[in-house]
Amino acid sequence: MKLGLILTGGSARADVELAIRAEQAGLDSVFTIEFFNRHGYAPLGAIAQATSRVKIGTGIANAFTRSPLLHASAAMDLDELSGGRMILGLGSATRRMNEDWFGMPFSAPAPRMKELVELLRKAFAAQAGGGFRWEGKHWDLNVPIYARPHAAREQIPIWIAAVNRGMIGAAGAVADGLVGHPIATRRWHAEVTLPGLRTAEEKAGREGGACALYPYVLTSIADTREEALRNAKGQIGFYFTTRLYHSILEHHDMADVGAACNAALRRFDTKAMAEAVPDALVDELAVACTPDEARDRLSQWEGLTEEALLYAPSIGVGPEAQHKNMDAMLSVFAAA
Repeated sequence: MKLGLILTGGSARADVELAIRAEQAGLDSVFTIEFFNRHGYAPLGAIAQATSRVKIGTGIANAFTRSPLLHASAAMDLDELSGGRMILGLGSATRRMNEDWFGMPFSAPAPRMKELVELLRKAFAAQAGGGFRWEGKHWDLNVPIYARPHAAREQIPIWIAAVNRGMIGAAGAVADGLVGHPIATRRWHAEVTLPGLRTAEEKAGREGGACALYPYVLTSIADTREEALRNAKGQIGFYFTTRLYHSILEHHDMADVGAACNAALRRFDTKAMAEAVPDALVDELAVACTPDEARDRLSQWEGLTEEALLYAPSIGVGPEAQHKNMDAMLSVFAAA
């Protein structure tokens, strides 16, 4: 199983250093994250120049807070700078993120995402010149002089972040990969994500497996299992304050966990939020253990994916513990 690293250094410069270390450790890919205070594309320019082998990508960029051709041009620039190593990961984000954080309208996320991927593929293919025209339900674009010289490849892989069935279907219909959310369990992927992808691929006339699963795997390594669990639970409890993800809890008959996390959020009680997450749920979605157990726990993801994306928790975890965890991750999972 190949391994990627989600870059959570805390700053653009720290992410570049992490990417260099990940390449030196023999990992296969590195991915930036995007938030209201973090840009998904900008650090990748420096990472492209500082590395030579690892795949680079957005893991993920916000799909609907930029125009389609801004995504296309950024991805092609980074693909050129990296010598054809770019992966374009896109996610819809939630309604609150789009509207409250970025002031952007939000509607029909799955149909819009499907059209966006189709539009981007046409933009990549139009690099030889001859103009670009797109008439769709959600975008109407006309660039008569469109051209893209010096592109590294005719197409760039596009991955879609998905949790629930609508977006899983969109990914299966058009994407090269599905980025699994950090709180998606192995059971959820086995019983919902992968069957949903295969059904969507078949309906779209694609080969089975055209859209592969690339799951985030929350990775918390500490001197004791108790500490590792505690650090993982803070991140998991924070994510489950979002009702959009409660479908996973309901699949596990754990709806009470989501209710407890929401109640803790209303009291701003982060400790209670973490304590609401049972150990069994952590083990279903995370590698939370001591260093000598980590490889065995990660091996539980084999059969679901050919490349897991390691993701370190940060909610409720102090800087020293974060750095120690990252050091352990790069050491434990370094290529032999």
